[in-house]
Amino acid sequence: MTSTQKWPEQGWAFLQLLLVASVSHAEEPVCRRRGDPENPLLSKDGDIILGGMFSFHTSWKERKDTYMNKPLPLQCTSLNFRDLQFAQAMLFAIEEINKSTDLLPGISLGYKIYDTCDNVARSVGVTLALANGNVSAIIGATSSSTTIALATVTGPFFLPVISHLATCACLSDKTKYPSFLRTIPSDYYQSRALAHLVKYFGWTWVGAIRTNSDYGNNGMATFTETAQQLGICLEYSVSFFRTDPYAKIQRIIDIIKASTSKVIVTFLSRPDLNVLLHEFLYHNLSGYQWVGTESWIFDSQTAEMDIHHILDGAIGLSIPIAHVSGLRNFILNEKPLNSSNTELFTEFWETLFNCRFKELKSSSDIQRECTGHEDVTGVQNSFIDMSLMPIFNNVYKGVYAVAHALHIILSCNKTCNKNVQLDPFMILQHIRKSHFTTKEGDEVYFNENGDPAAKYDIINWQPRENGIVEFVTVGLYDISLAAEKQLHLQSKSLIWARNSKEVPVSVCSEKCPPGTRKVLQKGRPVCCYDCIRCAEGEISNITDSVTCVRCLPEFWSNERRDACIKKEAVFLSYEEIMGALLTAVSLFGACMTIGVILIFFKYRKTPIVRANNSEMSFLLLFSLILCFLCSLTFIGQPSDWSCMLRHVAFGITFVLCISCLLGKTMVVLMAFRATRPGSNVKKWFGQTQQRLCVTAFTLIQVNICIIWLTTSPPFPFKNFKEIKDKITLECALGSAVGFWAVLGYIGLLAILCFIFAFLARKLPDNFNEAKFITFSMLIFCAVWITFIPAYVSSPGKFSVAVEIFAILASSFGLLICIFIPKCYIILLKPEKNTKKYMMGKKAPNSL
Repeated sequence: MTSTQKWPEQGWAFLQLLLVASVSHAEEPVCRRRGDPENPLLSKDGDIILGGMFSFHTSWKERKDTYMNKPLPLQCTSLNFRDLQFAQAMLFAIEEINKSTDLLPGISLGYKIYDTCDNVARSVGVTLALANGNVSAIIGATSSSTTIALATVTGPFFLPVISHLATCACLSDKTKYPSFLRTIPSDYYQSRALAHLVKYFGWTWVGAIRTNSDYGNNGMATFTETAQQLGICLEYSVSFFRTDPYAKIQRIIDIIKASTSKVIVTFLSRPDLNVLLHEFLYHNLSGYQWVGTESWIFDSQTAEMDIHHILDGAIGLSIPIAHVSGLRNFILNEKPLNSSNTELFTEFWETLFNCRFKELKSSSDIQRECTGHEDVTGVQNSFIDMSLMPIFNNVYKGVYAVAHALHIILSCNKTCNKNVQLDPFMILQHIRKSHFTTKEGDEVYFNENGDPAAKYDIINWQPRENGIVEFVTVGLYDISLAAEKQLHLQSKSLIWARNSKEVPVSVCSEKCPPGTRKVLQKGRPVCCYDCIRCAEGEISNITDSVTCVRCLPEFWSNERRDACIKKEAVFLSYEEIMGALLTAVSLFGACMTIGVILIFFKYRKTPIVRANNSEMSFLLLFSLILCFLCSLTFIGQPSDWSCMLRHVAFGITFVLCISCLLGKTMVVLMAFRATRPGSNVKKWFGQTQQRLCVTAFTLIQVNICIIWLTTSPPFPFKNFKEIKDKITLECALGSAVGFWAVLGYIGLLAILCFIFAFLARKLPDNFNEAKFITFSMLIFCAVWITFIPAYVSSPGKFSVAVEIFAILASSFGLLICIFIPKCYIILLKPEKNTKKYMMGKKAPNSL
């Protein structure tokens, strides 16, 4: 808003003020304070005043407001040694600066320190008192909720607030909290660090308990978001505040007992955990692995309360161990506290030694009397425990950050310019830019959100033989390092729940091994799933795979489904039984045919050989040998040459064979036609004409094969679909038209041969070779007609076996039906192998 825009509002306010003054009596003040003034618990004058806000008490007496009278002031109870130590750390830093000649020389720092009672409403009143008290900066508060109230009030005034323990990530929002800074890392980093810590140990199924406050809710929200990104699921997430009714605690206990997760992540403040811990002890909730935050993981009071060792083995994040020389002695020295506030000192002394001073002791009081000379170092309680020295160091650094900013603003050298008008916004800007190193070597600076560099020690609760828990540093989480180096752990030195050396297992479902894939369980988180075995031909070679990957066509999944192995190539080979049998039968047929040739050659002068055109018989026997041998080209691994050879050899040899039969049949038929008077048929079916006929028929098939081979020849083919886990090596036809043209031409010749043989069936039996040719053609046609459906339906190499079987069966049919009867007469019935018998009219009884 510009100055011109402010003028109307300011003028109206001034007018109202004049009206009030005009109707008021002269002796009455214009402005009056409403309510009771807030007085500091500890204070000291100085040139520059610093404010402080700590929870010296953790509770307050309940009061019943009637709304008829002014409410009574809040009465705080339960002295809190921890925040008392924080305040003493602030006093120590101020005293050290005042004694320094290098930092703010000649300038004395004073303080006004208030008690918030850990109450948000009181914190607002205290903040307003400080804002009106001319302080340059405020150190505090301890809890996030209190600090949010504090920063909300001071934000419009740009009054710097530096907290030592408020970790809520929401406070990094500079649009809401422009004047807030802190010397403890934001929970944004702690939440993410916790998620990475949980992931590191493989815990994907965890429970969560949080404080129902800004600290717990915001911290757990960031943890949950990061956990989901890392594949971690929360079985339950419950909130709790120490003032909640017992029924709420019982519900939390029932949830934990009913859960299956063994790891509990907590975002609890120390007071809240202490309330829960008492009930956990009662219900013996042991055996769980606790993961904690900086609020309690390094707290000795919490360890002392855990008498049943429920939290033993807990692991969590803590502010790195620090040391401030002289601070311990200062805290244990009661004189500064006594000189600042006698009333607070009295309460502190009575609480510390559990006694009462004589003047305050009633007659019914059974507590022993305080002497004032008790030894502070001789007691065993949280006041002398310096385990929170890292937090004390945060308070210390916060005071020094303000001092360094003032040092620059006041242009300090050997002396400082006391005439400089201090402005809160100016102080805030210089604090944000401050960058210094403490006397202990700690580097202090703030990022654009007013946060320090995030670094955490990883603490493990390790019980010792005497029952005391030792906080052992087992690792480090440093956000400033590369992502893969941020988390560093010494896993061998860890002790887990129930004093175990083994890392606890907390998963909803066991990891899916290689060879399986995850299938989510309906209605449950993504961490709950079933492991389903990969289908055949698919694999997964990693743990917890969400999908199975299909193998390449030439590969197949192994038995475990975790690797693709090369498919076995199958084809009809000579080594297997079926291939060997077919080879043997083929060679046997060829040898049998050679035997017939030898018989015919030896008895070539006999009438039965000469009467049936011995030249065509020898050519037919030769073609039968080729038919038997061509089946061998179908056995073995297919190659370019074998694929072309097998079909071409098959087509040409069978055409040659049937052409010879066709020529013989035509000769038999025409032989009797030629005996009729005036017939000139004989001159058309001499030996020359028969040779030309066979050659012509064969050349037609040769031309068909040439066209087939030149246009789209057969080729080797890997069939991946026939047998899913094997590669079938076969010969693709190339052109199906070419294949069926070859086969159809063979069929056409076979039908013609059958017709001619059928027409010659009534010729005299003694000379009737056509009857045997007819029968052989019936077998031939029957074989090849049944071949077609068998070939089409047979898988892989069996289709090749069917084709070989058809070749051999038809070849044996021709050989046996045509030549075996003649061999029978030649060898066993020589008396019938005479010209007289061959020319006889009566058919022999034997055949």
